[in-house]
Amino acid sequence: MRTRSSVLNAYFPLGHNPGGFRTWWRRWHDGSDADLDNTHLMRMAGRFARRLKAWAAANGVPLIYCKAGERKHLIAEEYLATHEVGTGVFLVLAAKAPARVWEVSRTAGGAIANLAKKTAYVNHYSFQCATRRPVISLTQLGGIWRNVPGSDG
Repeated sequence: MRTRSSVLNAYFPLGHNPGGFRTWWRRWHDGSDADLDNTHLMRMAGRFARRLKAWAAANGVPLIYCKAGERKHLIAEEYLATHEVGTGVFLVLAAKAPARVWEVSRTAGGAIANLAKKTAYVNHYSFQCATRRPVISLTQLGGIWRNVPGSDG
């Protein structure tokens, strides 16, 4: 089967300012930000990582933790050269890199006093997908799409 492997970078506009971030949180938590704190944010990230690892294991999708400087598209190319893949996610790559994260400060009474952006090293996940043909307009996503060299794309 001929496959196409592509990279899509997602953009999350609500995460760029405190009001948008609180709006996003409230949409997930029945309109409340009572549980919006650093502990809950770290737990959410941990749950995502554990669920992704379990999903990958259950579906036979390798999850590879990369070192700094490793070129993820080259890892995907090497994988495609040595493995037969169907359509869908065939590989997940993770690498620590700096990112802007939110730090929540609360008053003694429990109200949110401040949402501050800080930089921390977090896992960035790269989902390598194979398709038989493009299935979505890139202009609809507002993202960046590029074909991975050497992948029939």
